[in-house]
Amino acid sequence: MSSIITQTLERQRENFQKGATRSYEFRIEQLKKLPVWIHTHEQQIYDALYADLNKAPFECYATEIGIVLEEVKCAVRRLKSWMRPQRARTPITQFPSRCLRISEPYGVVLIMSPWNYPFQLALAPLVGALAAGNCAVLKPSAYAPHTSAVLAQLVRETYPDWLVSVVEGGREENQELLRQKFDYIFFTGSVNVGRLVMEEAAKNLTPVTLELGGKSPCIVDDTADIRLAARRIVWGKYLNAGQTCVAPDYLLVQDNVKDLLVAAMKKEIRRQFGKDPLQNKDYPKIINEKHFSRVCALMEGTEILAGGGVSAGTLKIAPTILDRVHRESPVMQEEIFGPLLPVLTFNRIEEAAAFVEKGEKPLALYYFTKDRENEKQILSRLSYGGGCVNDVVVHLATPYMPFGGVGKSGMGSYHGKQSFLTFSHSKSIMKKALWLDIPLRYAPYGKMSLALLKKIQK
Repeated sequence: MSSIITQTLERQRENFQKGATRSYEFRIEQLKKLPVWIHTHEQQIYDALYADLNKAPFECYATEIGIVLEEVKCAVRRLKSWMRPQRARTPITQFPSRCLRISEPYGVVLIMSPWNYPFQLALAPLVGALAAGNCAVLKPSAYAPHTSAVLAQLVRETYPDWLVSVVEGGREENQELLRQKFDYIFFTGSVNVGRLVMEEAAKNLTPVTLELGGKSPCIVDDTADIRLAARRIVWGKYLNAGQTCVAPDYLLVQDNVKDLLVAAMKKEIRRQFGKDPLQNKDYPKIINEKHFSRVCALMEGTEILAGGGVSAGTLKIAPTILDRVHRESPVMQEEIFGPLLPVLTFNRIEEAAAFVEKGEKPLALYYFTKDRENEKQILSRLSYGGGCVNDVVVHLATPYMPFGGVGKSGMGSYHGKQSFLTFSHSKSIMKKALWLDIPLRYAPYGKMSLALLKKIQK
């Protein structure tokens, strides 16, 4: 495996250094190939995602295929302007000259994707890498083997391996890839694995983007539209059976509307997933037995307000609401990544903000309110990757805003133009004129040189 990976990287680097990926025409051609393959093999993608996660076709398209297609559409429409050199201001001390920034590709990049959205989180970064003019190695998660096989087929049938290649496998392949020298690494996954990726990248001083996770709060105050809040929270929390990095991880609700919100959420769970969600063929499963057991264990010591049912045979856990939870509870010590929603209460909005501040900076934060002053306080006071007011999750479903974390929830961002920038080095150029050469900067310095320089810079 080591020699195969090394040979692949050598071919990619050789072709990149020849300039094969640089032109606008080449990049556009590669981007346009993706939608053609996806539309032709759409049912195959559905089948793979159903086999790995029991996802329904609607959910597959809304959260995986559709997002990739939007990324491609945005890149194709705007790539020419993104590639255009950008003018920059020139200080008077450098007159006469012209400053500009040129975006150039890093070279050979590694994209490591997770299992929870295995199609989207592999290909959305690839769109940015190709748009920026890089060669790329994709490493899908071994936990989603059917989707991994589809990605390998897609790349094999669409791109030469000197441009894009897929390395399938598990931990051994991950370690071998991280031992290689890449020009950029883009990783999506857990905090613990992100640390290992960054440690290995540091050995070669390789720049990285880390898209991680954390405990993303959902705050609901007593001015919120309770019915609509319940509907949207239930949708976003139990999407993909809670296996979403930006899913609401816990609920902070003002104490005087807690009962109303929980009652409304119970109704929504029944409406969206049926009387017995474990029998709902469109309700996703937990990815494997290891994670199934981990999530089940997090219910211990809590009061179950709704759900709580599990099926070891199908690896399904019903949408569940948990009460009697505090900061020290096991369910509050790690990102849940499953269909459990702990409920905590607050009296004043300052208490909710303080509770969030005491933890690590989350990847996402959601706030349901009609109070503009409270909204302003939460948005300005708390640090988090991104989020929504009066909705959940959907802020990442656009190519027109960057998505990424802060602190332990990640570093760097992508989507749309930000993906292009992430996979590009911004090269600064100053072009000096030849028709005038001001002697002030040259030695020997005259008595008035310093005074004149200060005067110019005022």
